[in-house]
Amino acid sequence: MTYQLHYWPTIQGRGEFVRLALEEVGAAYVDVARNGGADGGERALMADMGDPALDHPPFAPPYLVDGDLVIGQTANILLHLGLRHGLAPRDEAGRLWVNQLQLTIADLVAEAHDVHHPVGLGLYYEDQKAEAARRAEEFRTQRMKKFLGWFETVLARAPKGGWLTGTALTYADLSLFQTVEGLRYAFPHAMKRLEPKLERVIQVRDRVAERPNIRAYLASDRRLAFNTEGIFRRYPELDPA
Repeated sequence: MTYQLHYWPTIQGRGEFVRLALEEVGAAYVDVARNGGADGGERALMADMGDPALDHPPFAPPYLVDGDLVIGQTANILLHLGLRHGLAPRDEAGRLWVNQLQLTIADLVAEAHDVHHPVGLGLYYEDQKAEAARRAEEFRTQRMKKFLGWFETVLARAPKGGWLTGTALTYADLSLFQTVEGLRYAFPHAMKRLEPKLERVIQVRDRVAERPNIRAYLASDRRLAFNTEGIFRRYPELDPA
């Protein structure tokens, strides 16, 4: 069975959290819009989303097609893949806890995005630079520390093993890796100041990066580069030294 991942063809974005899970388990998947080519990928994605045959149409990408299932929302997709591929505990309490971790990451990712679009998604960054600077200051000095500090506490309280749930890697660990990578790209100075207090979080990031399938993926052309079109964007004026 080959999964079909539907996401924008030129950015990592929220689709990257799904890609990392698929790559980690070695699942066969097609990144549909990227296979549509530079000109046709985005148009094909929009056409797929509007397919009248979909009984449960997704609100926005990413969404995953698994046989007859069409699953939207990043955390929901990962909930499905986690149980299917051993990236989450099998007991209900464990699955809910990993889902909770993922939803908290989703909150952090949304706040990171809203730094450069604090007024409206339909406006360019250049149309809201003053508001973005104000939002970025709060995010750098308060929100990043609050979110990442919570994950540091979770890791400190987890059973021995170094992962968020203890001895077993889950999709939440993969997503924490991606979040750290994104924040390092968008806010390198703020992260440099924070990381000495995030020893366990950074250890998770480093351990994920060294997993064979992930290491191969990061070195491949399947891994898109960060850029100023995605969630994590580097605007130097929003991250002063």
